[in-house]
Amino acid sequence: MSKLRYFVEDQIFGVCAKLGEKLNFPASSVRLYFIYATFMTFGSPIILYLVLAFWMELQKHWRRHNSPTIWEL
Repeated sequence: MSKLRYFVEDQIFGVCAKLGEKLNFPASSVRLYFIYATFMTFGSPIILYLVLAFWMELQKHWRRHNSPTIWEL
């Protein structure tokens, strides 16, 4: 079961896991609150989720660009 969870987190950007790390909450609680908020507001948090996923990917690319490995020099 844990392999499936890690696979899903990697495939779905890991936004809730990263928020859980930053806010010091369990990732499962963040996911649960996200699901509740999505149903209560008719799906509008999905836009926020996609923006956060885009921002996280952008930061990852900036970090790679600013600190290249020995093979990229």
